[in-house]
Amino acid sequence: MGRHHARVYAQLDESELIGVVDTNTKLAGEYADKFDARPFDSVEQLIDAGVEAVSIAVPTTAHREVAEPLLRAGVACLIEKPLAPDAETAHKIKAVSDETNAVLMVGHIERFNPIMRAMQAATRDGSAIIPRFIQVHRVSPMTFRSVDIGVVMDMMIHDLDVVLMLMGGIEPDEVRAAGVAVLTAHEDICNAWLTWRRPSGTCVANLTASRLALKTERVTRITGENGYIKIDYAAKTGTIIRRTANEIQMREMADQLRQGTDLTDLKWDELVNVEQLVIDDAEPLAMEIQSFLGAVRSGERPPIDATAGLVNVRTAERVVRAIKELMG
Repeated sequence: MGRHHARVYAQLDESELIGVVDTNTKLAGEYADKFDARPFDSVEQLIDAGVEAVSIAVPTTAHREVAEPLLRAGVACLIEKPLAPDAETAHKIKAVSDETNAVLMVGHIERFNPIMRAMQAATRDGSAIIPRFIQVHRVSPMTFRSVDIGVVMDMMIHDLDVVLMLMGGIEPDEVRAAGVAVLTAHEDICNAWLTWRRPSGTCVANLTASRLALKTERVTRITGENGYIKIDYAAKTGTIIRRTANEIQMREMADQLRQGTDLTDLKWDELVNVEQLVIDDAEPLAMEIQSFLGAVRSGERPPIDATAGLVNVRTAERVVRAIKELMG
């Protein structure tokens, strides 16, 4: 991911790419030359060069080691998801950010996916869909890129972030999960069942993640009392079905059902309003980095701050723990 971050910083008018740090000095030099920047051997050299903001795209287990000196130097950090490999480490990174007041944003890129932004715009302009049941299916072939962590921290964390956002950042009351380690030392397949019990009603999220599939699929379905949303991230398509569009007809239908009326000829899709989401072609990573730089300039809280990153990791940790409790 680091090379893509470097490319975006080099292309944006509002930023200047100063340098690239990598333990592989040949690689650092290659990308520094490509984007007219300087290669550095260490984070300290980058700090000495006067950098103001950085992207940290290193293995998850090294996030704290890399982030802490930067945060203590007052450098704003965009840390690739997840914030840390465990909640304890995530809390320590957050504590340094809080102590130094340095901007910290976590790179949960699905929030900037055009399809997600289209859904947020549609529900903002119309009536919001109150989730009651959420189904998430994210599978792909093994890439052997993030084998230092399991599929929960590697892939499911994307959807945990989105689901937790939909639930107002509140952690679930109950977590159940099953998973299997097949090729790596960690779970490669996982199914998780998360439950929120709130005064406004119960919501259940069923998430499936696998990095052992033969093809890539990324689909989310959100069902609420007043509507339904289907999002296909890979195809960049989305549909919203709202029941409020024809509330009078819905009431009439309910009355007829109670009276035993034969409604087999009734077309149910005429009782609702079906909308296709309008998708733009903006690059998610560019949108994410622009959001990060905007927070750096304004001093405002970034959209995915250290608290959100910690909640995501803590929930993912609960999923992994539930797998171990069930599967042994």
